[in-house]
Amino acid sequence: MARSIARNTRVDRDSLLDFLRPRHRVLLMTTRADGRPQSSPVSAGIDGQGRLVVSTYPERAKVTNIRRDPRVSACVLSDDWNGPWVQVDGTAEVLDLPDALEPLVEYFRSISGEHPDWDDYRAAMVRQGKSLIRVTIDTWGPIATGGFPARLAD
Repeated sequence: MARSIARNTRVDRDSLLDFLRPRHRVLLMTTRADGRPQSSPVSAGIDGQGRLVVSTYPERAKVTNIRRDPRVSACVLSDDWNGPWVQVDGTAEVLDLPDALEPLVEYFRSISGEHPDWDDYRAAMVRQGKSLIRVTIDTWGPIATGGFPARLAD
């Protein structure tokens, strides 16, 4: 059986965004007050300005951390565990209601498309007191796939 060889592919911003748009499984990493990392598994989308967007609650640790230190990293995974992934680094901001409401609509669209009842969705976001994290992507690594080093190819 042939071994899968690990690969790293450098891409420009447009190619990065094309890679990110269909991938919604993300580990968002923020920094705790003591300097250690805090990781949160989240669902994320890409908004019309190419920012990573995450729906959340204002009480979450990631929100507290971002309000203190907006520098974040995110590992964007493929649905297939062995699929390609990429780490992006950026600057986050938290939008609270009412400013978060229409960006939350855009967040939903970026992941799931059209909602059957946008008024109901908006009302649910208000009832739940949702916030939105928006990450402006500053840098990114190569799109990577796991596997063996090339020196071990069959």
